[in-house]
Amino acid sequence: MFNPIEEVKNRLDIVEVIGGYIKLQKAGVNYRALCPFHSEKRPSFFVSPSRQMWHCFGSCSEGGDVFKFVMKVEGIEFGDALRMLAQKAGVELKKQDAQSAKWRTERQRLYEICELASYFFEKQLEASKAGQSAKKYLLDRGISKESIEKWRLGYAPDVWQGLSDFLVSKGYEREEIVKAGLAVKKEENESFKSFDRFRGRIMFPIFDLSGQIVGFTGRIFANHPAHRQDEVAKYVNTPATLLYDKSRVLYGLDKAKMAIRKNDGCILVEGQTDVIMSHQTGVENVVATSGTALTSYQLAILKRYSENLITAFDMDMAGNSATKRGIDLAQNQGFNIKVAMMPKDSDPADIVSKNPKEWQDIIDKAKTILDFYFDTAFSNHNADTAEGKKEISKALMPALKRIPNRIEQAHWIQKLAQKLGVKEEDIEIEMKKLRPEKDFPVQSAVVNKKEQENNSKSRGKLLEERIISLVLREPKSISLVNEDFFSFCSPQTKEILTGLKQDPNFFKTGDIEPKLQGLLNRLCFTAETEKEGIEPKEEIQTCLCEIQAIETKNKLDKISQQIKKAEQEKNTEKISSLTKEFQKLSQKLNEE
Repeated sequence: MFNPIEEVKNRLDIVEVIGGYIKLQKAGVNYRALCPFHSEKRPSFFVSPSRQMWHCFGSCSEGGDVFKFVMKVEGIEFGDALRMLAQKAGVELKKQDAQSAKWRTERQRLYEICELASYFFEKQLEASKAGQSAKKYLLDRGISKESIEKWRLGYAPDVWQGLSDFLVSKGYEREEIVKAGLAVKKEENESFKSFDRFRGRIMFPIFDLSGQIVGFTGRIFANHPAHRQDEVAKYVNTPATLLYDKSRVLYGLDKAKMAIRKNDGCILVEGQTDVIMSHQTGVENVVATSGTALTSYQLAILKRYSENLITAFDMDMAGNSATKRGIDLAQNQGFNIKVAMMPKDSDPADIVSKNPKEWQDIIDKAKTILDFYFDTAFSNHNADTAEGKKEISKALMPALKRIPNRIEQAHWIQKLAQKLGVKEEDIEIEMKKLRPEKDFPVQSAVVNKKEQENNSKSRGKLLEERIISLVLREPKSISLVNEDFFSFCSPQTKEILTGLKQDPNFFKTGDIEPKLQGLLNRLCFTAETEKEGIEPKEEIQTCLCEIQAIETKNKLDKISQQIKKAEQEKNTEKISSLTKEFQKLSQKLNEE
């Protein structure tokens, strides 16, 4: 019987799939990286090509197969991960199949609606008279025919229910169209009515990391009558939906991620047109914030590909600048930031359309963020006056205080002192007077509940798993595990170690239950990634002693409770008996 899950696994290489999200490095027979599910400085995330599985040996302890990874990194359900990976693998999911129907979730229907909507807008751009006018506007802006097709640009007709009627004809409910953010609901006389959100606009589909459409931006264009109406917004965006959250999406990242990794740097611009025009010239490591401040979630995603950012949009040093807050957040998260100095009243799209080479030159000459701050502060104030010195230091000291490296910080303090003609000690004294900045909230790329669960996992359980992994690494060491140990270990551990005593390869037969097989696969993976120099026999002896000590302490706690109860009951005989037992176990614990 055809099994789409196994078929997808057979066709896809987990290293290739995960490597599309994070930077993997070869480590023996496996690959390793910084874990995308928790913050860390040393790589503890491993991928096994032979087992087609991944596992984090750090604090979050997450792991699983290719489906589990995509579900976690994308924040989606299994059905959506299956559909996404099936498409990548070229596996057809038959909708008439009863099992497939269960996988067709609400999210999937919204994806289908967004995909059909994009198809509708693309057809309108090509076929309608107004669409042709919109296309001419795009071509006149310098966007090529190839780019229009690549980025799937379209046109929303200036009618109230054109798209909605089209989607209804394809079998979707008007409520679903509203949920996808493509229509606006109105309640009149208790009957449901809706109208298209996007009308008379050039449409820019917004893609998620896997290239699926999750939302749209609609732009009024110069040739359209509505453009001259002041009350009409220049841009209209999809609102927050089940698929789309503007704080979690960077426009163009699906197409730019490999170039970002290759160039070890990401260029941030503000608008969709800036991204498209830059990609058109061959500078493809560019994404857009779409006019919003950088969020910790977006930065967490970008960090998978590079820690180097170049901003190419308007920046200032105002304390209330949303842009500056995003840059400060990036600094706090360890990014190296540069600023591309844009000509006045120009954006990347304007520069590219006039002179593509100039755009590359601007990127190559980008300044470090602190050089930019220095230049801005000194150009805005007179460094020869007391008031000017005060304002310059006021603008720069918070940025200097954030520098984590003391040597680097000393360099910039020295530079500021020299340019102001003051002592370094005076600047350091003033910096100490600054109020501590509030910590930025750091969001994980994925909500990680298992990390909390792992922290509460019993020490004994962790030690049991450690013993199993060491035995798997050196099968002969199983002789150190005697029958006494089985009396207080978990049934699962007992089953595995008993099996290994009888046959070191018993778990390769495929005759054990899936849950146990999954645990063994993970522990085999742990054994493979073990550091050199570890002596399994010594480690096992240490673990066994510690487990025995834990068991003894648990017994002492239990006897202590019993003694308290006996004291309340004034049962002197029982108190005496329990006290002797307590003393005996305490002595045994001290000997251990």
